[in-house]
Amino acid sequence: MLPPSRPALTPARSAGLMPGAGLSSARVAWRHSLRFRLAATYSLLALALIMFISLGVVTLLLSRMDQQFNDRLNERADTLAERYTVTGKDLGKSAGGIAAYTMLISEDDMVFAASTALNDYLNAPFPFQKRNSVVIQATPVRAVEREIGPLGTLWVGLPETDLIAARQSAASALLVALVFTPLILLLVGWWVGQRALSGLQRAANLADQIDPTRSLDTLPLPAREDEVHRLLSAINRLMVRIEAGQAREKQLLGQIVHELGAPLTVLKASLRRAEERTDDPEVRRAALVADELTFTTQDLMQLARGELELKLAWHYIPARTLQERLDRLVPGTVYAGDWTGGILCDPDRLTQALRNLLANARRAAGAQGSVTLTLQENTDTLTFTVRDSGPGLPPDLGERIFEPFISGAGSSGLGLSVARQIAGMHGGTLSGGNCPQGGAEFVLSIPGAALGDED
Repeated sequence: MLPPSRPALTPARSAGLMPGAGLSSARVAWRHSLRFRLAATYSLLALALIMFISLGVVTLLLSRMDQQFNDRLNERADTLAERYTVTGKDLGKSAGGIAAYTMLISEDDMVFAASTALNDYLNAPFPFQKRNSVVIQATPVRAVEREIGPLGTLWVGLPETDLIAARQSAASALLVALVFTPLILLLVGWWVGQRALSGLQRAANLADQIDPTRSLDTLPLPAREDEVHRLLSAINRLMVRIEAGQAREKQLLGQIVHELGAPLTVLKASLRRAEERTDDPEVRRAALVADELTFTTQDLMQLARGELELKLAWHYIPARTLQERLDRLVPGTVYAGDWTGGILCDPDRLTQALRNLLANARRAAGAQGSVTLTLQENTDTLTFTVRDSGPGLPPDLGERIFEPFISGAGSSGLGLSVARQIAGMHGGTLSGGNCPQGGAEFVLSIPGAALGDED
């Protein structure tokens, strides 16, 4: 009898999207972000280009300034030399000028005339032999010499203070630009990358929500037909092809199962009648093989239909009834725990799930091994534990053991996948692992009946 508090249910999942798909809110770490890599690459390239251009401009500017300084110095030296050699009217006067240093050196390298700032060098040996740059009174000076015939040598110097200050200002500006330009470029590149890749990010969030086991919704395309538009169009075409391939596979699988179903039904009925008449162990073994094939076709049909098309027919049955059905399907199982209570479930589906677990366990344990099914009940949960004495689960499979067509024991690989699906439809779970004492262990839990006296 169907309890009024638990009507027939279907899994409540929206078509096409995973429920509460936390993946859509996932964020890529900044160091792995395409946006960051683009911004960093753009910043480095722009920095290299700016640095190359800036160094060229600054070098050219300083070279021009240096050339202008030398031209000015040479022009002044030539003018003064001409005044001394041609007219001689300035002989005996101090050769000076605004911000200029001049000295007249005799043939025996004695200073016999000098500008006011160089009076300390008068009548003394010339101190700056073959030196183009000197320091006078803490001021850097660049100098040139001119021969003025019998008068000796004219020495002319100009202070380099302004030129050095210009060099320092240019170097400081270039250093500040190299320090702050990468940061500014990175921020601008990050912002531009965010704007440029916003459509791709939204598409990725939507793609994370798509459940490939259901109808594959296509991704919305941006208005601008750029590279992102092209990529999303290709993804949409791929999903259409995938959905068409899935539909063809399910259709073919359904046709195969349908073709196998009718002969198996006739074969099971014939074997059952033969077993009743003869009680032959070979006939009994053949009947068990027919049951095995029947359950395999049921698994295939469930896979072909998909989870959304399955419904549970809820019944409240004694646990002993479930035990008797399983004992007929998988003989030799040892039952432990408390089998005196009741179970609210779809008996056919729950039998199918537990039978798949027991059949896998028997296959792993072999004819001489042991398989145990233990039922434990607490306030909210019923727990079925299947243990076997086989070699255990392959460590390299892990959770993949529950995927369709993944098997560690040479079976079809559908049993565990279907069993977990049935457990989920009951609101429960199915997990597997290896026992410390050896062998495999699978735990299937479903909610308890939680019925009151009236129920």
